[in-house]
Amino acid sequence: MAYKDPSFQDRTAAASKAKQKALEQLKARPAADPAVLAAQREAREAKEKAVADERARKAEALAAKKAEAAERLAAERAAAEAAAAEKAARGKPATAAEMKAARDARYAARKSRQ
Repeated sequence: MAYKDPSFQDRTAAASKAKQKALEQLKARPAADPAVLAAQREAREAKEKAVADERARKAEALAAKKAEAAERLAAERAAAEAAAAEKAARGKPATAAEMKAARDARYAARKSRQ
């Protein structure tokens, strides 16, 4: 038996039969159990809450780390300024590194006021 090229009517009939069969299978499916749906919803909400809590914890840790770094930087700059001021008070010229540290400290103070 040779291959018979299906006509347009044959293809549309096959498609409508397939669609009808799929609809019948969908209608024959049992309804979803409300208890199962509720359990799935609770599990999904618990997972979302855990993810949100983890994100909040990471954000707090990052904020604490940034605050600690800012405090450390401010302390270093204050110490550099104090050393430069002490050296200037004694009449000795400051080194290039000390002058740079003092300049950076003034810049940071100006930025923090804005």
